[in-house]
Amino acid sequence: MSKNDKQPSLAFGQVVIGPPGSGKTTYCHGMQEFLSAIGRKVAVVNLDPANEGIPFQCAVDISELITLADVMENLKLGPNGGLIYCMEYLEANFDWLQEKLDQLKGHYFLFDCPGQVELCTHHSSLRNIFAQLAKWNFRLAAVHLVDSHYCTDPGKFISVLCTSLATMLHVELPHVNILSKMDLIEQYGKLAFNLDYYTEVLDLSYLVDHLALDPFFKNYQRLNKKLVGVIEDYSLVSFVPLNVQDKESMRCVMQAVDKANGYCFGDSEHRNLNVLMSAAMGADFQFTSTLAVQEKYVQPQEKTVEEETSDIEHASYSSQ
Repeated sequence: MSKNDKQPSLAFGQVVIGPPGSGKTTYCHGMQEFLSAIGRKVAVVNLDPANEGIPFQCAVDISELITLADVMENLKLGPNGGLIYCMEYLEANFDWLQEKLDQLKGHYFLFDCPGQVELCTHHSSLRNIFAQLAKWNFRLAAVHLVDSHYCTDPGKFISVLCTSLATMLHVELPHVNILSKMDLIEQYGKLAFNLDYYTEVLDLSYLVDHLALDPFFKNYQRLNKKLVGVIEDYSLVSFVPLNVQDKESMRCVMQAVDKANGYCFGDSEHRNLNVLMSAAMGADFQFTSTLAVQEKYVQPQEKTVEEETSDIEHASYSSQ
């Protein structure tokens, strides 16, 4: 390559995935506004053919190519089969997508993806689309949203961990798992442990023991131990808490994603000390952030009489 030849320009962005109702479209809208406010040119690309009535302007919309409603009506397919067909159709029409994206050079991209779980854990089309984007010099991170209220149900949380791990292994992108709707985390019940237990996915044997207190799950204790063992063997899953309405929460997510896709190591924006430190010492910063989120959104648990008595005795002993 001669000195005059230019390196192909890189495009950075996020592919936003997660089950239906996890807040993907809301996240894309909130992140678009947040990044725009700090000076990035942001383009939202809707890759969900079932996403109707989007509350904001998309730079690229798959509905111009194909819609789930048309596929279901014309091919007599159900919603799951229809979504798979739509993704395969997009995969067969990469030229359409490339032409649209070429018109948006210099933008930061948010790809709003379908919510069908099988597309991220079993089927190959969505993974092939991401691989093709990588060939077009896109540097992407997968942002996997999960509704945070699943933390209040130990059985569902183990299921979420398994799904998150399967998604990370199948999608094959740098991954940031998000606990979304953090302001509503205790809407369906109280947390059995502190929030960092769930975000850092600490010793899961405590979760299995807690599940065993339920007569129904007690019958499946061996199965839960095996599932937990698989999750801990890979040691890949952790979460970043998020409330889209909270600017500090959005900043923490942005920093995690920028580190995952490499954006923070580029020269597109002025790099201040805070950005560099968060990239170098992300774990410590994340722990501090989680404690702040817990204080804001998680009600402190009432202590039992035994715990209060123990605290009083400890205080009395310390004063001596």
